[in-house]
Amino acid sequence: MARKKKTVSKALDKARTRLGAIRSIDPKIDLGNGNTADAYEAEIDKAKVSLESYNTQLSLVDEKFDEFKKLEKAASAFSQRMLNAVGSKYGYDSVEYEKAGGVPTSKRKKPSKKKVAA
Repeated sequence: MARKKKTVSKALDKARTRLGAIRSIDPKIDLGNGNTADAYEAEIDKAKVSLESYNTQLSLVDEKFDEFKKLEKAASAFSQRMLNAVGSKYGYDSVEYEKAGGVPTSKRKKPSKKKVAA
């Protein structure tokens, strides 16, 4: 199950558009207090790099999760084989089988017939 990557950022699109509009006024505009077109572009670029890093991290998380699921499935299968081996060696109604986590055959619930309402 791959996590959804963020491919579109309305805020970054809007900022790029606004940067273009501001640069149309003056390519080297300086509005004081560090508010320049170059500083604005640098901020937009930092956000874009961060978005790319975020998407890369999501891919790595997906890869690790897939690896975990595979190992979890293998451990579960091995667990079942171990329980069956204990049952084969000591019997499926033994104390050892119950200690290993199995339900002895004598303690299993018998299926009951359901009453049908008329």
